[in-house]
Amino acid sequence: MFLISKILWLVAQPLSLVFLLLLVSALLLSLGLSRTGIFALLLAMLLLFTALFTTTGSVLLQRLEDRFARPDSLPADLACIVILGGAFENEVMAARGGIEFNQAADRFVEGARLAKLHPQARILVSGGDGSFSGAYQGDADAAADFFALFDLPPERLMKENVSRTTFENARQTQALLKEAGLARCALITSAFHMPRAIGLFRKQGLEMIPWPSDYRTTGRARLGLDFTQPSLNAQLLTTALREWTGLAAYYATGRTTALFPDKAAAPPL
Repeated sequence: MFLISKILWLVAQPLSLVFLLLLVSALLLSLGLSRTGIFALLLAMLLLFTALFTTTGSVLLQRLEDRFARPDSLPADLACIVILGGAFENEVMAARGGIEFNQAADRFVEGARLAKLHPQARILVSGGDGSFSGAYQGDADAAADFFALFDLPPERLMKENVSRTTFENARQTQALLKEAGLARCALITSAFHMPRAIGLFRKQGLEMIPWPSDYRTTGRARLGLDFTQPSLNAQLLTTALREWTGLAAYYATGRTTALFPDKAAAPPL
């Protein structure tokens, strides 16, 4: 399932679809099917224009980011801080050493900050190697070097280094928390990813305290044209569509109890 989802998304993301539509258009036109070929060409142009020169991606991503607001504070008796992986550039680190982050670095910055504010809380990092090859260090293992920079005792860190998807994050984390007898936990992940994560954790019987990070939008985006940042617009649309697709897929396969999980807790089935 992991490899299938990766391959399907490589094909289904906006710029890949544009390429495929152009390929189909060229084939149809070469076969003399001019009307169908031109239609495929126009469809490719429309999709490309939407991706590059509109705020569609920002609006779709903003809807996800606004679903769960960060609370004003966390309970004084917070037992655990769960951080979902996906922030380390593990392939780069394998080649060059050191610690390298991608755009999701805020997950671990917030995790370190909360760990300092709540010294009694354990830190559980969930994330294995999500690459096709499986040849790199996962986020849970890489996190040990990062948290050592903040003088956090290594015994506070719990590693879940098997999972490659958010569904596996939730399932494996549930098992570890149950084994350790930990409840009343905060969940840190990117704000746009929080609805899917909360839905999956609820399905596992875990009601986490959402602590979103890594915001990609201002919260004031409106649908319209934007010719100032085409590459960023395409990136935001790709991220948004991937997340909405993930929400729909997990709901359709029964892995979450709601298509778009809300603030109210939903009992696990």
